[in-house]
Amino acid sequence: SENSAATEISLQLNDEQDIALQAILKNKNQFKTFLLQGVTGSGKTEIYLQAIDQVLQEGKQALVLVPEISLTPQTVTRFEKRFNVEIAVMHSNLSDGPRAQAWLKARSGKAKIVIGTRSAVFTPMPDLGLIIIDEEHDLSFKQQTGFRYHARDLAIWRASQVNIPIVLGSATPAFESLYQAQQGKYELLTLSKRISQGAKTKYHLIDLKMKKLTAGLSPELLHAIEQRIKKNEQVLLFLNRRGYAPTWMCHFCGWVANCPRCDSRLTFHANKRLVCHHCEYQAQQSMRCKECGSESHILLGEGTQRIEEVLQQHFPDASIMRIDSDSMRKKDSLAKAIDKINRNECQILLGTQILAKGHHFPQVTLVGIIDADTGLVSSDFRASERMAQLLTQVAGRAGREQLPGEVYIQTHHPEHPLLQQLLAEGYAGFAQSALAERQTMQLPPYGYIALLRAESVNPDAPMSFLALAKDFAAQLPQEVLCMGPVPAVMEKRQGKYRAQLMLHAPNRKALHPMLTSLTNALEGDLKPKQVRWNLDIDPQEVF
Repeated sequence: SENSAATEISLQLNDEQDIALQAILKNKNQFKTFLLQGVTGSGKTEIYLQAIDQVLQEGKQALVLVPEISLTPQTVTRFEKRFNVEIAVMHSNLSDGPRAQAWLKARSGKAKIVIGTRSAVFTPMPDLGLIIIDEEHDLSFKQQTGFRYHARDLAIWRASQVNIPIVLGSATPAFESLYQAQQGKYELLTLSKRISQGAKTKYHLIDLKMKKLTAGLSPELLHAIEQRIKKNEQVLLFLNRRGYAPTWMCHFCGWVANCPRCDSRLTFHANKRLVCHHCEYQAQQSMRCKECGSESHILLGEGTQRIEEVLQQHFPDASIMRIDSDSMRKKDSLAKAIDKINRNECQILLGTQILAKGHHFPQVTLVGIIDADTGLVSSDFRASERMAQLLTQVAGRAGREQLPGEVYIQTHHPEHPLLQQLLAEGYAGFAQSALAERQTMQLPPYGYIALLRAESVNPDAPMSFLALAKDFAAQLPQEVLCMGPVPAVMEKRQGKYRAQLMLHAPNRKALHPMLTSLTNALEGDLKPKQVRWNLDIDPQEVF
């Protein structure tokens, strides 16, 4: 058998963890999908490690998928401490050489553990014995362009092909996964308590209406930050907007700096450049308004750069670290930043979604969500699910050790039912209500959706093409409802006009034959000249 023990020994499991581990090991030689729903800090990773240990002792391999490259170094470090075996890492930031080496080691069976992001699901592994998908709810597992696939769903299919168990782990499972567990297709394993015996996290909803804010920060949040800094504890502030300010506006005539290639506003960055975060178009900031020539301008809204500046003014002695895709462009910069955070060398962490996912920061006792409102109003039916997942995940960074944690949520809608229910009943209670709502409307997971998207430099071509596609689909006998076509929410992007047609069916049996006939027609008689089109089945974003 493989000698898998290394420098670090297994931790003692609590009763819930032990029940979950035994359930997985009982099925180690057959296909079964487990949904491991554990609150943040409940010790899901320890279950993964002990399950993998058993697999390695039988001479088999394990595949571990994580949603973001940012989580890979942290995961690899933990696995290297535990296992004295070859570990291959696979993700899109690797250059061709290291990627080929990792691929060959996995294919030969030399690498016993493969850790990677979504594309690692295709890694050849001759002795595969277990697949683990960490943070299975994460949108990053869906490939949204080119060859479209969902790594979680592909991994489940792969596990079924080689007759092995697969574990989907999350504190906030996707509604599709919860539904499959309700139907008995997945086995639900629950971890309801944190490993640390610290005090329960306290939540505070801050009503921003009519409140004097400092770059989006309320007096209550600033005071709470000050208290934590005095105690030498860490603060994590979350804002999902990078840059300095989302909008650059003329104070005299109201002209707004828009992207010439997209239906979006240019974001002002602290290096005096205006940047489009959709197509990367850049322009030098002009002091004069292009409409009226005025030199009077204002910046609307706050990005992470602006809040960093304000925090430096407010807390001049505090060490502040901003973590977003602008500040973490260099190779290994995120791994170094996380290392610095864990050594308690910075007191305020300010960041975007990168910080929300799976990180364990023992000294963080205060989490501030600067703007909870962006996810409360959206045209996407999945927006409330995403918002609940994000709030729960970010809040889960507070009080992970013995120190009690607090979460401040800033909002103009403290009475919003989503927020109220989330705080009163947790993610599980919220999910049950939201699923009942989805069932009423026959939305996924109770119905099945495909999106036919079209784009062209010609403004009218996408809508005309999709109208033809709809007419053809209407003649097919399947019980599929065609909705649209409609222009995309951001109709113009990267110089192209975009539109979409939604196809809705009660089951896959109805949807897929119709899609086969439709795609054959679109590649044959209905083939457009000026339009590029694609078909997205089970789209994760419908705008």
